[in-house]
Amino acid sequence: MKIIKKILITISFLLLTSTCSLPRVYEVVVSQGNLIDEDMMGKLEIGMTESQAKYILGSPLITDTFTPNRWDYYTAVTQGEKKFTEKKVTLYFEDKKLIRWEEDSDLSD
Repeated sequence: MKIIKKILITISFLLLTSTCSLPRVYEVVVSQGNLIDEDMMGKLEIGMTESQAKYILGSPLITDTFTPNRWDYYTAVTQGEKKFTEKKVTLYFEDKKLIRWEEDSDLSD
């Protein structure tokens, strides 16, 4: 009986001390900014109004007070330290019409 008690105490002690050092099994996938895919980018056309562009891409992440004709969108999807995607899209307007856009894909290291 004493041997079984010692074995159970040893096993429980080992379990308690080893669980603190186990690696993280689950990390949450975090999506930041506007999730913009290639289908959405394909719908953009020169000459679109601001409201049409907003309907396709959603509200911009950044609208600068000093340059209201420039809209910035940013997308990042990460899980822990791992980056799956990182993208920046900038739209430029003139007279409330889309004149051009810039797309920076793969901003990750």
